Amino acid sequence: MLGRAWIVSDCDATSDDDLMRCVLHNRGVDDADAEKFLNQSIHDYMPDPLVLRDCESAIDVIADAILKNERIAIYGDYDVDGVTSTAIFIKYLRAVGADVVWHLPTREGEGYGLNSDAIQNLYDNGARLLITVDCGISGNAEVELAKKLGMRVVITDHHSPDAVIPGADAVVNPKRTDDDSGLTYLAGVGVAFLVLVALNRKLKSVGNAEMLDKINSINLMEFIDCVALGTICDTMLLVGLNRAFVATGLKVLALRQNIGLKTLMDISKVDKVSVYTAGFVLGPRLNAAGRLDSANPALDLLLTDNPLVARDLAQKLDSLNQERIGIQNAIMDKATELAEQCCARGKCSLFICGDNWHGGVMGIIAGRIKDKFNLPTCVATRMDGMINGSGRSITGINLGAIIHDALSRGLVAEGGGHAAAAGFSLSIEHEQEFCDFLEKSVLEQLNGAKPNCDVLVDAEMDAAGATMTLIKKLQKLEPFGQGNPEPILALRGVVLNFATIMGRGGTHLRGAFRTSAGGRLDFVGFNLVGTPVGDFLLDDANINTKIMVLGRLCENSYNGRSTAQFIVEDMAL
Repeated sequence: MLGRAWIVSDCDATSDDDLMRCVLHNRGVDDADAEKFLNQSIHDYMPDPLVLRDCESAIDVIADAILKNERIAIYGDYDVDGVTSTAIFIKYLRAVGADVVWHLPTREGEGYGLNSDAIQNLYDNGARLLITVDCGISGNAEVELAKKLGMRVVITDHHSPDAVIPGADAVVNPKRTDDDSGLTYLAGVGVAFLVLVALNRKLKSVGNAEMLDKINSINLMEFIDCVALGTICDTMLLVGLNRAFVATGLKVLALRQNIGLKTLMDISKVDKVSVYTAGFVLGPRLNAAGRLDSANPALDLLLTDNPLVARDLAQKLDSLNQERIGIQNAIMDKATELAEQCCARGKCSLFICGDNWHGGVMGIIAGRIKDKFNLPTCVATRMDGMINGSGRSITGINLGAIIHDALSRGLVAEGGGHAAAAGFSLSIEHEQEFCDFLEKSVLEQLNGAKPNCDVLVDAEMDAAGATMTLIKKLQKLEPFGQGNPEPILALRGVVLNFATIMGRGGTHLRGAFRTSAGGRLDFVGFNLVGTPVGDFLLDDANINTKIMVLGRLCENSYNGRSTAQFIVEDMAL
């Protein structure tokens, strides 16, 4: 009914076990690897960190600075990945007794990446080793400045490098062309964590008795909640080591050992920790500070051990998030209108630009527009002769590579990112040229075809099998996210019982189906009011009509009772 083709797996799902095999097969997991996939642990996927190019050089430099008691500066980024990367490095260095300072750039004042003034200030403040986390791979000039000042430099990053990497003492980035670790899917915090694992091992071998006492008191697994948050919020693929990081990290997060995160969960009313709550409840609040002003309150929250300080910071982040939502909603309507105009012209990419829009919400709006129109989307603001923006992409389009190519051609002044997300800056005179370049590049990656709006369905099954037993089995596939999506099912044998509008905005549906076995299956449908699906379900004339529905099966917990619930995303007669 929503105009999309359902591409159904050819697996024969006649039982719960058959359906599980179908879902695993669709994710490239065969029977031999199923047990490892379903019971993933960091131990199973953790490599020797030294497989990362330059990791050994990096830990040699860092260990030397620690043992010489040199002041170490951590240079991060203002998003969740950058803040969590900065936090775990600071926590570790403090634990081993190192002299550590840090800097997070402001989005509006400094922008993404290294800044020469900030590096000069860090040097003037006594820092003699500069460690970058989640940034630095494009900072050739800034690294050159740091080296001229007499600083040693270690870069840890996961963004695509330029043709010439900075002349640092060590550059740890799995996307280096000469890195064969196979870990290109890691977030910045994942790279930082592996460096810390290697550093911890190094210090055990070279440290004195006092150092060994400090190291023995460190449990690196306590950092995994931050690793999970950064990985989820940077929309990294949940495969391999990332999936293990997230699965374990969510368990650590649920223990609420980090005072700051515990307080943020309390204020944002997070009861059950999941990929959703990490990415859509905690993440936006941590991101809000860096979007509107400085990311330092988010970092301070992750670092504090004081409950009173944590509450003040968490309340500030919650308030900033509410402010961010107001700003975002004011821009969203105009951005959607511009996107519709682009679509009417047959565009395969969207470049949407407005005057004096708040730069801190460009990425969120790009993501919303991308989801609505299923097109790679860049949203930007014109201000003081420059255009600054963020982009979000769809499956099959590497937006980071496009921005990187635009940078090498001189179309953008600054830019970087990865396949799913990127940021960029360009002068106003290049606006149309960049828009044309984006469209041309997307078409090249699509080989001239239109973006595919088809829905990949894991299995077709009788609705009578949509039970809590099956849900419990499907939950073993968690965590869900990029690279491991929640299973999409097509249920046949469904009869409409009733449907009604729910929610304050009046855009969502709830109701119930009757199955072929005579059972009841409750359903919800988000943002379906006003769509063909919503119109059909709300029409009383269609009660007792047999239909097929597409969506996701989930557990609905209410008053201590759990029942099966179906989240409707499409339907067919």
